[in-house]
Amino acid sequence: MSSLFTDRLWEKVGPIWNSYLEHPFVKGLGEGWLDQEKFKHWMKQDYVYLIEYSRLFGLGSAKSQDLKTMTLFAGLLHGTLDMEMDLHREYAKKFNISNEELEATEAGATTTAYTSYMLNVSQQGGVENVIASVLACAWSYNFIGKNLAKWEGALEHEFYGQWVEMYASPEFTELANTCKDLMNEITSGKPEHELASLEDIVVKTSYFEYMFWDMAERKETWPIKLLKPSTL
Repeated sequence: MSSLFTDRLWEKVGPIWNSYLEHPFVKGLGEGWLDQEKFKHWMKQDYVYLIEYSRLFGLGSAKSQDLKTMTLFAGLLHGTLDMEMDLHREYAKKFNISNEELEATEAGATTTAYTSYMLNVSQQGGVENVIASVLACAWSYNFIGKNLAKWEGALEHEFYGQWVEMYASPEFTELANTCKDLMNEITSGKPEHELASLEDIVVKTSYFEYMFWDMAERKETWPIKLLKPSTL
């Protein structure tokens, strides 16, 4: 019996994803001692990231060759725009951050690099490139959420418990599984050179996910700050 393509992917990305659980940002989130300013930085950067991520689902729907796949991408777009982005807006209220401030956030260096990479490889290829680009984010967040949910006190934390609960939830698990199932369906019967190309996209986006956690931990924006224009 042949294994699923996502089983092959897990062999590659498993070590990377397990390193997320040891990253100080993720560990601090799960254990409850994460600096709130770092979380606020992550939240604002992830909000603008999700806007670009949503564009990918729209692109996937446009590139789809059948109504079933088009509908799946439309459902993923709906889940991201509503479920994930609603969580960010709810958290923003706790930190007195308005929706306008979230939407006015300038993407930092890592956010720009990550989203630009996904959009680039998705534009270059067919619908299979789109699902390879979005897979690591959805699947790895579900992986992190489910793991943190097992940590003592993670689900009950005043600020971060809701984050853990959402990414470990049946609703988000369904979203992640939809991405996995679509990846397996689209790659069925593809030649090895195409599978290797898709695997490379998932590996690279997994590295970008680590870099995104690192960006939040360091509150990274851009390496050199521009001077504000002087007022006359």
